[in-house]
Formats: sequence, structure tokens, C-alpha cells
Amino acid sequence: MIAAFGGWNDAAEAATGALEHLLSLWPHVKIAEVDSEEFYDFQVNRPMVSVDENHERSLEWPGTEIFGVQTPHLPFDLVILQGLEPSMRWRTFVSDLLDLADDLEVSMLVTMGSLLADSPHSRPISINASAASPSIARKFNVEMSRYEGPTGILGTFQDAAVRRGIDAVSLWAAVPHYASASPSPKASLALINSLEDFLDVVIPQGSLPEESKLWEKSVDQLAAEDSEIADYVAQLEKSKDATDLPEVTGDSIAREFERYLRRRTSD
Repeated sequence: MIAAFGGWNDAAEAATGALEHLLSLWPHVKIAEVDSEEFYDFQVNRPMVSVDENHERSLEWPGTEIFGVQTPHLPFDLVILQGLEPSMRWRTFVSDLLDLADDLEVSMLVTMGSLLADSPHSRPISINASAASPSIARKFNVEMSRYEGPTGILGTFQDAAVRRGIDAVSLWAAVPHYASASPSPKASLALINSLEDFLDVVIPQGSLPEESKLWEKSVDQLAAEDSEIADYVAQLEKSKDATDLPEVTGDSIAREFERYLRRRTSD
């Protein structure tokens, strides 16, 4: 099961954008949806009215949907869960979702999120992969989460999954805080690449690489028009390069080569 929620956990819509990309790749069917009346405050997340080409009006309520994705080319099928962070009754919300996960014999939960960070847009988007328990961290060779403080629905979902005996790993993208006003395809692509590496599969990138370049150029233009932002970006680049230099010469190159080999084999 791969899950992302709009709202607090979704800076620049990077995580939900990654899910939308996954759903665009393979045939899927909606297998369940959460009753929005039970978990959402409609004054916080209001229903949206739309009008089609025949001037017919329709109302779309905020909520959470679950899709089944058959992937015969992969060693597993996918359950994709997308929606908005609920407003209330979180424990019941995640319990209901995990009941469904049990019914579907889900063996792993991967949650994806994005947060604002002091990082430059001109460098690769950093992804943090972590687990909520030491045993799962060792099993999948990811970091043990050491975060303490307020959490969102992803942290709640991950904790409940581990208590159910379901392996749970979280992937978080660090989005430049000065470039978070619009969707960030570069951050979505980074999440897709990280998911691809973690699952050891090939996930087509589609138009995300080109969209990422266009996004980066638009932020370049923003910096060019504001000397303070340009100076700030230069400082971030210098700090990022100094911090990442050892990793660039080692693990990151290995990951890129492994991804290249997977794609070559799939072709």
C-alpha cells in the first residue's frame, strides 16, 4: 500500500503529485472510499463545485479513495491510497484503513510526504527514508526515525501499521521553502525515484523530468529578479555541496547506476 495525503504532509503537492503519477501509469480501479462525513470538517476542507461543458453542476466532497492497481510486470500488486488529511477521529480513520489493508493482505505500507526545508532548488531534492521501529529500519536498511514533536496523519498511520504487524516505511521530500507556492514536479520525481530504488523496480518517469526542468527554470527566473533570493540560493548551494560531497562520490552514484541497470534490463 502506497499512501499520501494532501494538506500538512504535502508541501508543494509533491507527495500527492507522485501518487497522481503512479495512477497515470497503470490501469486501476477504485475499490473503496472513506465516508467523508465521519472524518472531515467541511468548513476546513470545503466541497468543490464544478460545471461541465453541458453546464451541469456537480459537487465533489473531500475525502480519501483507495485504488487497486494490477501490475503483472512487478512481483506485487499495488494499493494506492490518496486523499486529504482528515480533520477528526484519526485513530478510527487509520484503523478502518488498516482493516482494509488486512483484508487485501497488504504486506507493506509506504507513506510519502513532503516538507519545507532550507534546500536549494538547483540541486537534487533530498529524500529521507525512515522506519518507525529499529527492526524495520534494519530489515530495509533505512534510518530509524528520531523525530519528536507534532505529527500528521502519516505518522499516525505508520505507527498504527507497525502495531498491526505491517512493515511501514516513510519517504519524505525536502522542498525549498522559497519555491513552494506551486506544485513541484521535481520533488514528485525525487519521490518516484526513491520509491523505485526502495522497491527495486522500474517506474516510468513519463513527463516528470521535463516538467522538473521547466519548474527549475521558473525558480531560476524568480531568483534572477530578486537579488536577496539569489544570494540566499547561492548560500544554500554552497552549504548543500559541502554537506553532500562525500555522498555524491559514493552512495548516490551507486544508486544512479543501479537505476540505470534496472531500466536497461526492463527495456
